[in-house]
Amino acid sequence: MEQGVTLILNSLTLISILVLVSLGLAIIFGLMNVINLAHGEFVTIGAYTLALTQAMGGNYWVALVMAPLIGAMFGLLIEKGMIRYLYEKPTSIILATWGLGMVLQQGLQLVFGAAPQRVSSPISGAVDILGASYPAYRLMLIGFSILIILACYALLRFTRFGLDIRAVIQDRSMASALGIDTERVNARAFALGAALAAIAGVLIAPLTVVIAQMGINYLARSFFVVIVGGIGGVGGVVAGSTLVGGLEGFMNYHLPVTVSQALVLVAAIVIVRFRPRGLVPA
Repeated sequence: MEQGVTLILNSLTLISILVLVSLGLAIIFGLMNVINLAHGEFVTIGAYTLALTQAMGGNYWVALVMAPLIGAMFGLLIEKGMIRYLYEKPTSIILATWGLGMVLQQGLQLVFGAAPQRVSSPISGAVDILGASYPAYRLMLIGFSILIILACYALLRFTRFGLDIRAVIQDRSMASALGIDTERVNARAFALGAALAAIAGVLIAPLTVVIAQMGINYLARSFFVVIVGGIGGVGGVVAGSTLVGGLEGFMNYHLPVTVSQALVLVAAIVIVRFRPRGLVPA
């Protein structure tokens, strides 16, 4: 019983991490069809925001508020200064964002050094759940993930901004003809995606090693989640994260990590073969 509860909670933790990282990418990829290879670096920026805040005497909650603001600012500057000039050049976007990711990595390493940054979680200890002792911070991460999913769903479903985003995703030309400022929507959506990634960085930081290259670990799997789940919707991200995170979390208990990740990849390829628009298409 105890092992089963731990397995379920570990899978939920992995699913929550994938949801947090992939939400922003789903908005950017689904809306603008931009393959942003620098998305992982926005996660890193969030983690370094926590490290810097705590090094200066601030607490975790201050960093959790500051990180999305910093991420949105970077996202807005990058969209206005680079991305918007490359929308009709998908290959150039891939190269440009790959180069941007390298610049951000090296910049963080020059400023903060190559050594891992020290961060601490706001809560410690463990909680007893059905006989299993589980870290309280991981439970908090799961709870925050649920809140962020609900907030994103409400934003996309019940606000004018969300309506504009959904309209542009479905038919950009028609949305523009109906008077929607697609450039403005693109800029705000890119900033939102960067802000969500920065929030993910703060939440993930206490569970991993905070270094300039940490975002690379999440980039491939976040694209994987978005493609498998379905582009452009919160439901697709949740479905994709549940499939990838659930399978990987379960198989990690019985198989080496590399083998479990390979099997998850095979399962996802089969799913995409029969459902090319994803599990929950927008």
